[in-house]
Amino acid sequence: MSSLSPAAWLRGSRRPSWLSPKVLRTEVLAGLVVALALIPEAISFSIIAGVDPAIGLFASFTMAVTIAVVGGRPAMISAATGAVALVIGPLNREHGFGYLVAAVILAGVLQIVLGALGVAKLMRFVPRSVMVGFVNSLAILIFVAQVPEMHDVPWAVYPLLAAGLALMVFFPKVTKVIPAPLVSIVVLTAITVAAGIAVPTVGDKGDLPSSLPVPGLPDVPFTLETLKIIAPYALAVALVGLMESLMTAKLVDDITDTHSNKTRESIGQGIANIVTGFFGGMGGCAMIGQTMINVRVSGARTRLSTFLAGAFLMVLCVVFGPVVSDIPMAALVAVMVMVCFATFDWHSIAPKTLKRMPAGEITVMVITVACVVTTSNLAIGVVVGSITAMVIFAKRVAHLADVTSVTALDGTQVVYSVTGELFFAASNDLVGRFNYATDPDKVVIDLSAAHIWDASSVAALDTIETKYAQRGKSVEIIRLNEPSAHLHKTLSGELTGGH
Repeated sequence: MSSLSPAAWLRGSRRPSWLSPKVLRTEVLAGLVVALALIPEAISFSIIAGVDPAIGLFASFTMAVTIAVVGGRPAMISAATGAVALVIGPLNREHGFGYLVAAVILAGVLQIVLGALGVAKLMRFVPRSVMVGFVNSLAILIFVAQVPEMHDVPWAVYPLLAAGLALMVFFPKVTKVIPAPLVSIVVLTAITVAAGIAVPTVGDKGDLPSSLPVPGLPDVPFTLETLKIIAPYALAVALVGLMESLMTAKLVDDITDTHSNKTRESIGQGIANIVTGFFGGMGGCAMIGQTMINVRVSGARTRLSTFLAGAFLMVLCVVFGPVVSDIPMAALVAVMVMVCFATFDWHSIAPKTLKRMPAGEITVMVITVACVVTTSNLAIGVVVGSITAMVIFAKRVAHLADVTSVTALDGTQVVYSVTGELFFAASNDLVGRFNYATDPDKVVIDLSAAHIWDASSVAALDTIETKYAQRGKSVEIIRLNEPSAHLHKTLSGELTGGH
């Protein structure tokens, strides 16, 4: 029986970190800032998907609250996103809102299945150069999304935007107790309302909901035909959502120097989308810009900020709708511009860094950024960047394989020493490194300094043996390591039709 008092136990290791007054204050204020930033974004994404603004706001509420409980990356924000809106929008326009909801639910099921199958483990194949490109392209996309809010607007928007940026730069020098973005939003709103300045506001984006969402089933026939219609869209939502969520989780891991459970996050995204679908939401995934506001700008680190972002979102819409509608868009644009600046990896494009960086790494980073900015799809950029990195790596490693030969003094045999990694990219070159016509009748291939990785390399060795056999010469392969010997024994003679 423990002798600790209840108070002592509470102070122990089991005490949740957010119970600390300092952490609690940070998490609450961070959640409030994110909620305010979520509103115009969710409304904009609703327009992209072709649904009522309330649908996007409901999705952001249910996604954030659910993922706060079941997700694997604390402090990451999940809500309605532009990527999901772009994928699901055509389905809504062609078949109606009921099919959209059904697709969101099916996407959630697919994400759970993919998460259970270990899709998160694929993240280990995303190289650092792709990650840097991902981060930089993210910052560019966030900034580009703000440009329409700064174009063809009343002149008063520009001084408000400048004032908001100035507050976020200099206010932290006074105190960090209150997040500078929150101060900027409150001050600019007070100025515009008190002075009656006519500038675009949150209310101009669309009407805010006046009640909480109600659960229900999608209004579609439960038939095989419906499944055929929604399945392609559901799979696309599942893949895009997981890609963005896992990349964002990895980014937050790096920023906070902590580890997250990617498998749990994958499954959690699925659960959140299922819940969102049953509440009539448009689905979503990790929201990178708002996550940066939460983690990097506001300093949040726990699940509480994620939960409160969703909860505050509904409270602000339902209870304080008229007040929130008066927030000038300039204030929120200033916050997002600051997020862009903080997110971009400026060190990666510094001349000193570029001089030292291998050309292949720079190429991968540039290709990743170019694909993302061109397509406005982070997932496509990551996939193309990763494939490019793998091709460059394969080409580089293939050239490391080498073959040297030593002929016996009496000329009766030759020993070829093969070094390096033998795989598909090196196999064709390997076959051409032997002197089939002039070598003596006894050929020894020493693989002690090599490793066989795939069937292509085994097939290449079979081809070498065949070429020598056609000239009446024998080949002996020696000193393979255990994995290579097993692979060679299993496949040799089965790939080229025998010797």
